[in-house]
Order: sequence, then C-alpha cells, then structure tokens
Amino acid sequence: MKLVIAYIRPECLNAVKQELYAKKIYNMSVTNVLGSGRQKGFTETYRGVVMEVNLLKKVRLEIGVNDDFAEQAVEAINAGARTGKEGDGVIFVLECAAAVRIRTQETGPAAMG
Repeated sequence: MKLVIAYIRPECLNAVKQELYAKKIYNMSVTNVLGSGRQKGFTETYRGVVMEVNLLKKVRLEIGVNDDFAEQAVEAINAGARTGKEGDGVIFVLECAAAVRIRTQETGPAAMG
C-alpha cells in the first residue's frame, strides 16, 4: 500500500481530479495549504506599502492506494498539474504500513478499496 501526497496549483485541481477519475482512482483528501518552494513568492505594492508574499496558495492531495495504482496515480497527477512553469508542485510516494476501514474493520489492501 502507498500514500501519494501531492502539492499542486489550486487552478489545476479539477484537471487532476478528472485524470484520477479516468484511471479509476476516486479516494482522495484535498486540503488548502500555504507554502513556499522554488517559487520563493513575490512582492506587491498595496496602498503605497511594499508587501512581500512568501507563502503561496497550494492544494495538498492525499491518496491512499494499493501498490497496483501508485504509478497510475502519479501519472494522473502529472498529466493534470503540469504546466511546465516553476511552481507546478511536487509528488511524494510513501509506504503505508497499515490501513483500517472503520465501518467494516477491513484491514490492509482491502481497506484501501
């Protein structure tokens, strides 16, 4: 089992969801987050005051999948989120030690669906 965590641009979320659905991956958690990476933010002037914006809006996706679907999930996220510009995001694939479905008490790959 794997846990796929991706940080992407908010405007790419719908495209990523469509790519995931096309590969029959429906389980995901989505969180709005702030962060900085290679983009390093930007400066803007508001009412004559220069403001430095270091933390940019991103979306964090968490997807628990069986080993068979991990590569497909990464491909789908890449296809939906890639613009070719700095700030497209990053994908992490982690080993998932255990999973338990609360309603049925299923464990392991069966709990992932």
